[in-house]
Amino acid sequence: MSDLNAWNKRVIEQFRANDGRVGGDFEGAPLLLLHTHGAKTNEERVNPVMYLEYEGRLFVFASKAGADTNPDWYYNLVANPEVTVELGGSAFAATATVIRGEERGRIYGVQAQRLSQFGDYQTRTTRVIPVVELRHSPSD
Repeated sequence: MSDLNAWNKRVIEQFRANDGRVGGDFEGAPLLLLHTHGAKTNEERVNPVMYLEYEGRLFVFASKAGADTNPDWYYNLVANPEVTVELGGSAFAATATVIRGEERGRIYGVQAQRLSQFGDYQTRTTRVIPVVELRHSPSD
């Protein structure tokens, strides 16, 4: 198991044991667990991701801490936009939609104001960090 996978596993276990609260790097941060299906494998993947609740909407950011490539989970949800979100002690189905243009800039700006590291992430890379809205999927 890679160091990143082991780290994610620890965060996920702590998240689930404490109704969405974790310590360490994510202590006090707005964190959710994003379930995607692999773009190539269709296997379920779970990643801890920081989020923004704003204007009654839920957003995540494919920052990868300012790396020059998007995180794998981003490619997975672009290929398979039906996802599951664990938030606090509950889970729900959602549809992921990439936000573009002026709205993307506005939402990313709000996140960077609230959590300064997101402003730092954008300065570390030449790519535009994707913003993704997670909309509750209708119930059956």
